Amino acid sequence: MIDVAEARRLAEKRLRTRMGQWAGEQAMLAEADGALGVRPAEVDHAHSGRPAEAEVGSPAFELGLKPPTENQVLRDLAGAEAWVRSWRAAAADLPLDLDWQSRAWKSVGRQDVPVRVRFPTPDDVAAFVSGSAERDWRRLSARVREIRQRWPRATAHSTVPGGDGDPASGGAGVTAGRDRVAAAGVVADRGAGDPSGFTVSAGEFTAVVRSLAKRLLDLGDGEFAQVIDVVSWLAENPLGTMRPRQLPIRGVDSKWFGTHRGLVRALLSLAGAPGGLDILDAEANVRLRLLDPAMALGPLRDLAAPVDQLAQLNLRPRTVLIVENLESVLALPDRPGTVAIHGSGYTVGVVARLGWAASARVIYWGDLDSHGFAILNRLRAHLPAVESLLMDEGTLLAYRDLWVREPTPHRGRLSGLTGSERRALDRLRSEGDVRLEQERIPWDTALAAVDAALR
Repeated sequence: MIDVAEARRLAEKRLRTRMGQWAGEQAMLAEADGALGVRPAEVDHAHSGRPAEAEVGSPAFELGLKPPTENQVLRDLAGAEAWVRSWRAAAADLPLDLDWQSRAWKSVGRQDVPVRVRFPTPDDVAAFVSGSAERDWRRLSARVREIRQRWPRATAHSTVPGGDGDPASGGAGVTAGRDRVAAAGVVADRGAGDPSGFTVSAGEFTAVVRSLAKRLLDLGDGEFAQVIDVVSWLAENPLGTMRPRQLPIRGVDSKWFGTHRGLVRALLSLAGAPGGLDILDAEANVRLRLLDPAMALGPLRDLAAPVDQLAQLNLRPRTVLIVENLESVLALPDRPGTVAIHGSGYTVGVVARLGWAASARVIYWGDLDSHGFAILNRLRAHLPAVESLLMDEGTLLAYRDLWVREPTPHRGRLSGLTGSERRALDRLRSEGDVRLEQERIPWDTALAAVDAALR
């Protein structure tokens, strides 16, 4: 039997999971009702006296209550009666619907028992859950409504996510709500004097809101108001390409923009100005060492500069060795015809922009873990001929005592690995997502492998 407390826990889990999606959908439905002339609290007597806004097809959340069997009732009659009373009281006090069924039991006669609880709207789910989850829902839904009212953009033909057949909805569709959006003819024009005709569909709006939900919730009231004001200003005053320090908005400095950049960009897309701001960042430097003294640029052999500048160097290495661990890069001794580059994780693909590197033999030496193979896979998408070093099953098994657990393994499909690399990846996963970090391999062993690869 699922009691009220357990149902509240499950409802809170669903509310937390769907909060962003529901907030986006409700904002769209509120806009559609406004276009149809429906007041939010207007009662639709054809639907059991519930507000018209509650009629959105299937319930937002429903839960089977696993009512007791006859044997369970016989074992604990008082407990079964208390369970029924608790649900009857909840239905009297809270915005939920209970489905009842009559059970004919030989020992205790005919009994009516609740079998399912349904919550027609997200607001009903939140009211049932109460506490911090309800407060978060109220705050988020209010903020999303404000965003939608500030920039009302939707297409009449759009589809609200979570409708019939959407697996994410768990069968709880929003058919009636979607029909109201379409019937209202809620079409987003870019705005007076703007010829672009930019539109944001209901589905796009909801998807963006879903991705922003946590960030919107984390903002204080003053921060949220400032973000909205900044987005409104930028939507009306496109700045083109600028550096953060050049933003002419009072109270918005480079630090503020660095913190809120992703949120501002996403909201600009909802405001109909996805290109309203193109911020130039200082390009990350690429660190490399010229292991061949003959390649030295005067006294310089250890360089760190933007990739576009390094690409202009007149280098002709025979081998480019990309090494994930910086200490390993710095420890490498002189080797003829060789340039060592610090890989820097998933940004490793920038190496392909170095023309002199792309025309050389390229070897990648990364950590023996799922992310190391994912980085290798990404690099190989840019440089298909790249070879790997010390990333095989034999190396993994030789240092079993040095394994550690990988906290957040990569689970994606890696189609660019060789057979040997695939076997190593499969092995580390089968061993429980272990990893062998590059710097744990004894240096003399690692250097011998490097020298063998360079021959």
